[in-house]
Amino acid sequence: MSETTTSPSSPLSSRSASTSSSSAPRTPPNLHQNTIDPVAKWLVQKFGGTSVGKFAVKIADDIVSEYLDQHKIAIVCSARSGSTKALGTTNLLLRAAKEALQRTSSPSETPGHMTPALFSQVHSPIDSPRQRSVSSPRTETHNPFTTGQFGMSSVTQDSPMFHSTVDVIRSEHIKAARSSIQSAEILRELELEIERDCDGLRSFLIATQVIDEISPRSRDSIIGFGERLACKVMTAILRDRGIDAEYVNLEHIVPLTEDGEASSDTDTLGQDFYDHVAEAVAERIKQCGSRIPVVTGFFGPVPGSLLRQVGRGYTDLLAALLAAGLGASELQIWKEVDGIFTADPRKVPTARLIPIISPEEAAELTYYGSEVVHPFTMEQVIRRKIPIRIKNVENPKGGGTVIHPDPDIDALPDLYPDEERVIAIPGTTTIFRPLSDPSSDSPERKLPTAVTIKERIVVLNVNSNRKSVSHGFLAGVFGTLDRYGVVVDLISTSEVYVSMAIEDGLDKKVMDRVVRELKKSGTVTVSRDMAILSLVGKRMRNMVGIAGRMFTTLGHGNVNIEMISQGANEINISCVIDARDAVKALNLIHQSCLQIRPEGARGRGAFRFPDKVMYLG
Repeated sequence: MSETTTSPSSPLSSRSASTSSSSAPRTPPNLHQNTIDPVAKWLVQKFGGTSVGKFAVKIADDIVSEYLDQHKIAIVCSARSGSTKALGTTNLLLRAAKEALQRTSSPSETPGHMTPALFSQVHSPIDSPRQRSVSSPRTETHNPFTTGQFGMSSVTQDSPMFHSTVDVIRSEHIKAARSSIQSAEILRELELEIERDCDGLRSFLIATQVIDEISPRSRDSIIGFGERLACKVMTAILRDRGIDAEYVNLEHIVPLTEDGEASSDTDTLGQDFYDHVAEAVAERIKQCGSRIPVVTGFFGPVPGSLLRQVGRGYTDLLAALLAAGLGASELQIWKEVDGIFTADPRKVPTARLIPIISPEEAAELTYYGSEVVHPFTMEQVIRRKIPIRIKNVENPKGGGTVIHPDPDIDALPDLYPDEERVIAIPGTTTIFRPLSDPSSDSPERKLPTAVTIKERIVVLNVNSNRKSVSHGFLAGVFGTLDRYGVVVDLISTSEVYVSMAIEDGLDKKVMDRVVRELKKSGTVTVSRDMAILSLVGKRMRNMVGIAGRMFTTLGHGNVNIEMISQGANEINISCVIDARDAVKALNLIHQSCLQIRPEGARGRGAFRFPDKVMYLG
């Protein structure tokens, strides 16, 4: 497998996948452990960066401890988020990588120039096929990535920018450790780990300066550093609280060839690759025995780069693969919200918590602006019939929202009978609607599930110059978008006219080039400050009149519609409106189409903290 033994006495050391459980660190008898009952089901808990950054102690005391009595627990952590988003570890690492390539003109930093001290070590130890883990201060392996032996003393002064950024990362994690850990021994070991890893990061960044390049795979490795630090801190906090946790590093879980690339049987990022990773990760976790594994969300190397192929949601993906490989009873994703709501409660006062939702609906909400779970992540567990539950670290007794894999389920199994239910579903068998209209005689109301808004949208309108037939016109338009990597959220076409809604995130120079290219196909107009309003619901299929009600409501509210689109799966109706009307339109549709009226009290389903909600728009 991927890892080798570094220090069998340290719980912060990641053991080899091939090492027997007998070599595990000796555990004091008073530490809480996973059950070794082979019949007991696994429960995978994934904690986001903000949760790890702000509520690590609460996670240990109120969440992990509570679930240990009934489940075998595996924990996956994202990189910590700091006091502000800019101070999030991932953002700081990306900044450090960028700063490493902002070079001075000194001879020693001329591209291609290597000092004697650096000559034999410019190849990244991370990129080598296999290296020993660097998580223990007692490691016997000489690893320049860990010990910072790339000529640090001679280069530090030449690279003040990324060194300052690494210092911020170091101080944020040491500050978190000192404020959370009481045991002097555990704290001392953790601080040594943090210092050692930060020195290793500096060495790696210095190596990128020597070759004047950061490859996609090297960038992945830099980003993965955040998950490694977060998991070490969480492992130490759990052990300090009497929980027998073990840090598990998965950065080498994918087998490599002699050339250092992914092996031939995993050379594409398809389902076969993910099945292989799920099996390998599960096997590694089982080697923890009765210990509670704290698993890095970063795994690699991935063909084509993890960051490019998956994006920054790779931690959710790893948690899903782990749940699939272990055959878990449930995947829990812990955030700072009670679950998924019928609308953004910060904008719609009557928004209600949705206790259960289908994967298709959750995927649509994610695509059109919400921060639910990436559809790619959902696919890995839903295909194994494993439910996903979104829960709130600040309200661990709440039931949350379940994304359930069974499309024909009539009721959610009572997986946690002792938990307080956040909302009751009065008088209806409809499982994807939290509320029903009490004036209706129908036991099953066909109502949408949620309404969401996606702001910062630009609409590109292209009118053909009629110099080509329709398919040639459309081919030219889409070819231009493909060349510049422009993702289209909504599209509406005719023989000579096409309208496209895209996110307003393109660099101005890139957007100008796109518009110039499109003008070769016809007249182009650009409408900015727009928003996509989407009505989502699985039970909207074959629902007569729902589109009419939506657009009539907007018309009566004096909301102009710039563009209309309905998804092929018939569970989503979207339109583009002026961003100034976004909040008004959201409330109008929430009241009219979901039949949740302003005079209705939010009741038990009310979200206690309006400033901390799952953003559905």
